[in-house]
Amino acid sequence: MSAGEGLGREAEETPERVLLARLRRGEPDAFEELVLAHQDRLYDFCVRMLGDREEAYDLVQDVFVSAHQNLARFREDAKLSTWLYRIGKNHCINRLKYLKRRGRGRSEEYGERSEGALADALGSPPGPDAALESAREQARVQWAISQLEPDARMLVALRDIEGLAYEEIVDITELPLGTVKSRLHRAREKLADLLGRVEE
Repeated sequence: MSAGEGLGREAEETPERVLLARLRRGEPDAFEELVLAHQDRLYDFCVRMLGDREEAYDLVQDVFVSAHQNLARFREDAKLSTWLYRIGKNHCINRLKYLKRRGRGRSEEYGERSEGALADALGSPPGPDAALESAREQARVQWAISQLEPDARMLVALRDIEGLAYEEIVDITELPLGTVKSRLHRAREKLADLLGRVEE
């Protein structure tokens, strides 16, 4: 085997491909590894989409159940994380439609959450005043995000909160790059307008 062949083979055996092979063999600890690697970011994304921590927690469980059931259909045309976000996006949009029909949009939860609970979620800021201010700011931003349409909320969550590259967002949303950029621009303008009004 030449050095070039060795390099090519090593490049193919990424940690994700190794994990995927283990998943497809049905190794239980492989699925646990997948969940541990992605559950926190998926949960954060679902919270931003749904505006409700309990709903988001339940939905993340559903995302992993769907991933487990549909693993054979994963075409490896994207990263595993991208595929999981795509499943999460679909579940969130379906859940939002269901909640809207039931008259249960629960984004107001953020206005009602205790400042102490929000401060706890932030870790350990410098002191009580800073923690309270930071918690209020977080609640204000989440409220503004919850006022956006689901598609706009999704783009803000993926790009500005999760920090994903445009290419990955295109893969997740299955929208053209130009559409992603223009919708994100409009969503940011709406957010700025909402946050400005809160400050007045």
